[in-house]
Amino acid sequence: MERVIAEYLVETPVDVARVAAMMAGEQSSGTFVRVAGETDEVRARSAAEVLSVEVLGEAGAPTLDSAFLQRAQACGPWRFARVRIAFPTGNIGRNLATLAATVSGNLYDIGEVTGLKLVALEIPASYRTRYALPRQGIAGTRASTGVQGRPIFGTIIKPNVGLRSAEIAALVDRLCAAGVDFIKDDEVCANPDWAPLAERVPAVMAVIRKWREATGRQVMMAFNISDEVDAMRRHADLVAAEGGSCVMASMNWVGLSGMETLRAHTPLAIHAHRNGFGAMSRHPRLGMGFQAYHTLYRLAGIDHMHVHGIGGKFVDSVEEVTEAARACLQPLCADGPDDRVMPAFSSGQWAGTLPVTLEAAQSPDLMFMCGGGILAHPDGPEAGIDSLRDAYAAAQEGLTLHEAAKTRPALAAAIGFFGGH
Repeated sequence: MERVIAEYLVETPVDVARVAAMMAGEQSSGTFVRVAGETDEVRARSAAEVLSVEVLGEAGAPTLDSAFLQRAQACGPWRFARVRIAFPTGNIGRNLATLAATVSGNLYDIGEVTGLKLVALEIPASYRTRYALPRQGIAGTRASTGVQGRPIFGTIIKPNVGLRSAEIAALVDRLCAAGVDFIKDDEVCANPDWAPLAERVPAVMAVIRKWREATGRQVMMAFNISDEVDAMRRHADLVAAEGGSCVMASMNWVGLSGMETLRAHTPLAIHAHRNGFGAMSRHPRLGMGFQAYHTLYRLAGIDHMHVHGIGGKFVDSVEEVTEAARACLQPLCADGPDDRVMPAFSSGQWAGTLPVTLEAAQSPDLMFMCGGGILAHPDGPEAGIDSLRDAYAAAQEGLTLHEAAKTRPALAAAIGFFGGH
């Protein structure tokens, strides 16, 4: 039987095996009591199966409150366990929203549970084929930008929001002149009154077309089209009509169905921004880990996935960023299609964080985005981009950044300015 396997970290004062069986029943053909229609035949084809339960430790107090356990006057110890459950895909069909509901859904609300985190999903290759693949992915993004054999160097429109369309177009003009590969809107700048997409997209794309005609290079601009579904379709069509190659959407607020609909509608690259993911991931006893999260959204057919950055301004550890980047650069199924997506590093990045980023990814197939790292370079955005190229050349030559900086002034200035931040 074709099955999706979900792995959880669970905390409970109740027998863990009993709780695991409860989780399997709740999310498949069972409920808290056996009902009349729950025949052996129904259970044989649709019941989820607990594959393993591994107790990892215990504590004297719960992580989260449960009114259910308080009414039952439950006492510890509270055991912490790894649980793996297999769910028949026949229960789900090709339905991404229902897949998410099946492997998470009410599990977070089970009364016996005082902590639950979905950490991983295993998708069979036969089931993967039911869902969308990236339309551009790594190869298409490289072909579109004309960048081969090295990271794609990009930046973010700053200030995040508040610039008018003409001001954004002027900044894009300067960035194109400096040789940037990729530019994206900030996640909070989608369709503001002072720079609406209907005005901003034509203004920016006129600049990008001008540079394409002059140099043959097509800078990829990810316009933030996050919105309700019909509006996103219209926005994507506008970008395509103006000769654009990429759109961006905030995954958590657009949702799985919104991302699927966008993928079905447009061949443009979809730059998937994960803002808000920290609310799901940061607590060790609650929410969803990156591996499970990115699996769901990759089934929606995205092309680029944000993984934050190493040594940046956000909370992620080196290990977390590394795990995320390497997950993006692997197919979801070992025997499945090539559905790799390009990891997008951002948040407080500059030339000095590029070497550890390359080590983490173990590949040049990445987007390295620097907002302040380019735009705040003391010698201007042009030098900011040059400093990234210098840092990559140093890594290729086996030089430290300080060794390379002796003959590369843009890199030296970046180290002098950003090295103290």
